[in-house]
Amino acid sequence: MISNLLNKLFGKEALDFKGQSIQLVDVRTSKEYASGSVDKAINIPLSTVPDSLSQFSKTDTIVVFCRSGARSGKAKKILTQNGYRNVINGGSWNAVKGYLDS
Repeated sequence: MISNLLNKLFGKEALDFKGQSIQLVDVRTSKEYASGSVDKAINIPLSTVPDSLSQFSKTDTIVVFCRSGARSGKAKKILTQNGYRNVINGGSWNAVKGYLDS
């Protein structure tokens, strides 16, 4: 559930996001994404993020994730530098999947 994801990532601060839509973005390569990802996540590989900004929501909270959290950290930096304000580095895709499944 989305509330579980937000609670795990933010604890009490998750209340600030209540009622917002969330866009889940896997920034791993397409080959990694094809091997398994989070339900309802879209794949925008890190290497294409700067050229794919129009695919990111300006109004939703964006949760980016990858294999370990390093690439998603870079994706978050790119997005925030381009005016996206509600961006969360979710870390690994397995962690995000676990939060959503619990």
